[in-house]
Amino acid sequence: MTARSPAKLKPRKMPIQARSQATIEAIFEATIQVLLQGGARALTTNRIAEKAGVSIGTLYQYFPGKEALLYALVGRHLDKAGEAVERACRVHGGMSLADCADLFVDAYIDAKAGDVAVSRALYHASTELDMQDLGAAMLARLHQAVRGLLEHAHGGQPETLDTIVFSWVAVVTGGTRVLFEQDGTIERLPAFRAQLKLMSRAYLDILGTSDMRTDHTRNGECYLAKT
Repeated sequence: MTARSPAKLKPRKMPIQARSQATIEAIFEATIQVLLQGGARALTTNRIAEKAGVSIGTLYQYFPGKEALLYALVGRHLDKAGEAVERACRVHGGMSLADCADLFVDAYIDAKAGDVAVSRALYHASTELDMQDLGAAMLARLHQAVRGLLEHAHGGQPETLDTIVFSWVAVVTGGTRVLFEQDGTIERLPAFRAQLKLMSRAYLDILGTSDMRTDHTRNGECYLAKT
């Protein structure tokens, strides 16, 4: 993982051998199942160990407590989402702004919505933990991937693209998080996806030009010229 863990949330050791990796996977899967069945209040290391079919001692060999386990699980969840977005942006470079808008929205939502119940369970279970470093690392990956997508498509200048990418990624990730924190996520997801695409297309269309050239700056805001 690219982020540095807070000391109290660091795993005690990382799995190297295949058997150890399988044990970690069983512990992760058991954690998810306990969360889905009983929520954060039901999450204890004893329940996780029992569900995973391992001893509590084995669990503690890797994680000092459920907080460290949640931290590692959320980190893995974010890593997978980040990798999916990066892969999509690399494969589909050189598109129109409208297609870029659709691609990023679809890639991010698909990465987060692979299992809506799991994503929601992790959101709620981790609200009291300090995961700012994980979030910052994820955003940095998204910024780089989206910036590359737009830059490859239109050769934008760095100072202009940085402003656009920061704002756009904030809207997409922030809006998606709000959706996943609410009830009725699955029912609302199709309409939310469609609306987010419309907003993203409009934003890039208003700001964008063939080269995303800076026109002028007023009151700290970046305006782009259309040609």
